[in-house]
Amino acid sequence: MDSTTARDRAASPSREPGPTPAREQALALAREQALDAAEQLFYGRGIQAVGMDDIRGASGVSLKRLYQLFPAKEHLVDAYLERRDVRWRARLAEHVESLEDPERRVLAVFDWLGLWFAEPGFRGCAWINAYGELGTGSERVAERTRAHKAAFRAYLAGLVSAAGRPAALGDQLFLLAEGAMVTAGIDGSAEPAAQARAAAQLLLKKRE
Repeated sequence: MDSTTARDRAASPSREPGPTPAREQALALAREQALDAAEQLFYGRGIQAVGMDDIRGASGVSLKRLYQLFPAKEHLVDAYLERRDVRWRARLAEHVESLEDPERRVLAVFDWLGLWFAEPGFRGCAWINAYGELGTGSERVAERTRAHKAAFRAYLAGLVSAAGRPAALGDQLFLLAEGAMVTAGIDGSAEPAAQARAAAQLLLKKRE
């Protein structure tokens, strides 16, 4: 072998093999396990009360792997809120869009809130809770919360538009829904959803 070529090869940095399908699958599984544990613990106990050791214990994912997936706890919180947002809005849409009448779809939002509030372990709105704990010190959490609320507001606006009602009604319904979430979380009751629904119905009639 040519001595120059041998020296060049020795000096060049070794390349790690690229990710294999098996490794990618293992990482994806570990990520879901970590997020499942984060959702249960962050929502159930509060973000600040839960450390990465708690996530490791609940998920079975090693700390080394956790930090490979989420370099800091804030990244895990962000991913938890992002995944929950997708699932929350999909569940809401599935319930609402099972109905055909546009006005009934508007009121179905509050019916679904009542079902959510009555679920075992309901602790209020995850994004309001997260913002209350970390929002002023975490721009990631603040941005994720604003994005979730903006998406919910836009969804209500679309329902209101489809029902042929003025855009201002969407903002009013948004505030009713948000108030119901906060009150239900504090009171531990599904009743605020029914009360907000009754108010929404009055607003719809007023706009006829």
